[in-house]
Amino acid sequence: MAGTTSTTPSGPGTPDPSSYAARSDTGSGQYGSSGNPGDFNSSGSSGSAGTSGSSGSYDDAAAARWAPEPDKRPGRTAFQRDRARVLHSSALRRLAGKTQVVTPGTRNQAWDASPRTRLTHSLECAQVGRELGAALGCDPDLVEAACLAHDMGHPPFGHNGEAALNDFAREYGGFEGNAQSLRLLTRIEPKRFVNGADGDLVSVGLNLTRATLDAATKYPWPRGGHPTTPDSVKFGVYEDDVPVFEWVREGAPEHRICFEAQVMDWSDDVAYSVHDIEDGLHAGHIDPNLLLAEPERAELWRIAIGRYVPADTDPQELSAALDRLIGQEWWPHHYDGSAVAQARLKDATSQLIGRFCLAAEGATRQAYGTGRLTRYAAELVVPREARMECAVLKAVADCYVMQRAEQEALRADQRIVLTELAEALTARAPDTLDPQFRALFHAAKDDRARGRVIVDQLASLTDASARTLHAQLTARR
Repeated sequence: MAGTTSTTPSGPGTPDPSSYAARSDTGSGQYGSSGNPGDFNSSGSSGSAGTSGSSGSYDDAAAARWAPEPDKRPGRTAFQRDRARVLHSSALRRLAGKTQVVTPGTRNQAWDASPRTRLTHSLECAQVGRELGAALGCDPDLVEAACLAHDMGHPPFGHNGEAALNDFAREYGGFEGNAQSLRLLTRIEPKRFVNGADGDLVSVGLNLTRATLDAATKYPWPRGGHPTTPDSVKFGVYEDDVPVFEWVREGAPEHRICFEAQVMDWSDDVAYSVHDIEDGLHAGHIDPNLLLAEPERAELWRIAIGRYVPADTDPQELSAALDRLIGQEWWPHHYDGSAVAQARLKDATSQLIGRFCLAAEGATRQAYGTGRLTRYAAELVVPREARMECAVLKAVADCYVMQRAEQEALRADQRIVLTELAEALTARAPDTLDPQFRALFHAAKDDRARGRVIVDQLASLTDASARTLHAQLTARR
């Protein structure tokens, strides 16, 4: 997506990044940038402030719900209610059984710490986002709710499952995890029902506030509507969810991502890039010493360029980014699984998170000052050096964890499971669907709508339940 070109000067210096995790939710500290801000992959695009205005306040429109509800308890904010609803949702719990990098329940070494799942990633993303958002003046509960919700639409088997479902759903409008998250939050997750035009009860999902739904919207456009790359596979709303999407985006500049969603997006990048490295070291897949060898580095740059950084990026810029990280005194140069090694690795994880968050906080404060930054009053400024360092970490995990030969064999099997399961459900629906989706299938007005219900059923499954249901329906043992 289009980025914001920034010429913000670098700051006077950066304090100890480990202090970031210890800061309170209400702080608004001033920190210098760790590098010169760049514009590649910046969230959002330039434009005037939206309805929140330059004061950075949340107005009644931001706190509005699709279906109005009375307050339950005086003194409890609308965004605190949103956070609680997401936290207690069954969709969030199901993320515990969905792949982040490795399949839940598997171990690679006798001493391997439990690898992350989509749920643990979402919880860690929420912690990072809450503190970064609060430091910049966002409502911390709003940002935390958006971070918790950002991956709720992901199907079984991670991005591999997302690609398989997109292939199956092409004639139904495609599949995208972010669009599925909006659909789940506003329609599928059962929490609130209203009377429809025909008098029947209609689900409005968790009935979250406009601001929280907007903050969870990473790609505010429909399929094929990317503002700069029309053939992009990334989008945030399906065709039949456009009405609620338009309500969420009421008053927002077209295609522009709200400030809280930008905080969520960077927190997501920080959390998964850092923690994938941690998990890869725990599992014995990453040898830090290999990162010093030129042949290994050449492969990392090949993976990163065009995937994690722009196609015209100079490999020397990535090399400098990796050298900066390796040169830190806390960088893990070896790992043997001992308690001391685990503690050092955890400190490195904390240092990296602090480094990336402080870089964004400092550069954004230098660009916009010390006031509250919310909604459409500002853009999150992430220094180019920080983005390059984050991208290098993604490439390391991609190379040594995701591209292992056994992982490719596993991914091929996962695609077969989902494809065959989709075919079996289609052939036997609605009898093979869960009660919730069976009712939606009966109520669907045409084959396209019925196909979307099958996609919703498939997306709701965990890795284990997808394999169990596949075995039941195909007699595969």
